[in-house]
Amino acid sequence: MKTEAFTIRTESKKVKQLDKLAGRLDRSRNYLVNQAIDHLLELNAWQEEKTRTGIQAADERRFVSDVEIGRIFNKYEDAAS
Repeated sequence: MKTEAFTIRTESKKVKQLDKLAGRLDRSRNYLVNQAIDHLLELNAWQEEKTRTGIQAADERRFVSDVEIGRIFNKYEDAAS
């Protein structure tokens, strides 16, 4: 796989935290930044797919019933108590 260098600017505090983490994990700063980029891209792709799926379901008028929404709402309301 071809790689390409690029530069970012961030707060010194973040760089120090990243370097500490890299040391604890016995990894390079570069490795951790690449992992973070991979996770961000994967998360964004997942969110876009879920959004497309939701829009398609709405276009097809496929919605959750009021009963199911109430069940979900009550589940999380009970958990917050």
